Amino acid sequence: MKIKKEDLEDLKFAKTLLENPGIAAKLTDALATPIEKGYKLLPKKWSAVVDFASQKSLQKALQFALLTLGRKNSKQSYDFIHKLAVATTGATGGAFGLSAIPFELPVSTLIMFRSIADIARSEGEDLNETEVKLNCLQVFALGGKSKKDDAAETGYYAVRLSLSKMIADAAKYITQKGVIKDGAPVLVKLISAIASRFGVVVSEKVAAMAIPAIGAVGGAMVNTFFIDHFQNMARGHFIVRRLERVYGEDVVKDKYVHL
Repeated sequence: MKIKKEDLEDLKFAKTLLENPGIAAKLTDALATPIEKGYKLLPKKWSAVVDFASQKSLQKALQFALLTLGRKNSKQSYDFIHKLAVATTGATGGAFGLSAIPFELPVSTLIMFRSIADIARSEGEDLNETEVKLNCLQVFALGGKSKKDDAAETGYYAVRLSLSKMIADAAKYITQKGVIKDGAPVLVKLISAIASRFGVVVSEKVAAMAIPAIGAVGGAMVNTFFIDHFQNMARGHFIVRRLERVYGEDVVKDKYVHL
């Protein structure tokens, strides 16, 4: 099946978003200071703090999704409003320093999840479907390398493939049980896999906020880059899924790879 010209342009745009995901360089340019300087200032314990906070934030986001998403029917996404909300939480975090991260990150993640869901809806997804909600969660895995990755395992479709069975198993579990039980193995496995990638981007955010005198204004700016990153990942991901519903997964994947 031949892809229409306008859809091919959408696919090119999606690939541009999905394959250019890093925020570290953007933060370095915006702060006029390499974020590696921030990494050097972080205590060793912060790696464990980031890992824990990332997993807890994703757990809360999934619970939030299952309880609240799917009640609206709108083709518009409110990207700027969500940016403003996350910037506000970043300003609070910047004002209080790194000690605020374990409290600020879950709030920022919930706001970003709502933004991701808005984007999914605007691309024709049905948020009443559990699989779609899990695909919203999957966006947090895009654009961040896992510690287990090699150079061949970081592309968009590689990440999707690595998570596809876990998402299918989690969707089946949630559909059968109707609720989320803390500690359910299929959910723990999925959230851990996503958190290993999400945590990379969170670490970049934390390192940027560790730079001396970042303050409230700097914290707001860092969080704006943070949500902008995941809004781009969401837009790219759900454009691809929209096109897959029209042309089939194999056709879209083949064209994506060869663009």
